[in-house]
Amino acid sequence: MSSEADIDAVFKALAHPRRRLILDELKDRPQTTGSVCETFADMDRCTIMQHLKVLEEADLVIVRREGRERWNYLNSLPIKSINDRWIGDYAAHAVRLMDRLKSDLEG
Repeated sequence: MSSEADIDAVFKALAHPRRRLILDELKDRPQTTGSVCETFADMDRCTIMQHLKVLEEADLVIVRREGRERWNYLNSLPIKSINDRWIGDYAAHAVRLMDRLKSDLEG
């Protein structure tokens, strides 16, 4: 993650529940845009394309074109960077607090 703008783009992309669902769909395997559209039949293709564009701009989805098909691949590195920067440190702090509380209660 190179800048605050990059981090903001990832958080913005992850903020929408449909985009998180799209990422969940791409977790196990890359999919064509048509396949993603079939999974979310309650949304029109244009809306799904907009969601994919936000994910691509946040570098959460990497697109490769093969002929007329557009393949969408999950790029989990930005999520790992957020975990390393934010969640990991806060989780370690919470574990230390719980350990101290346990020691205080046992002592």
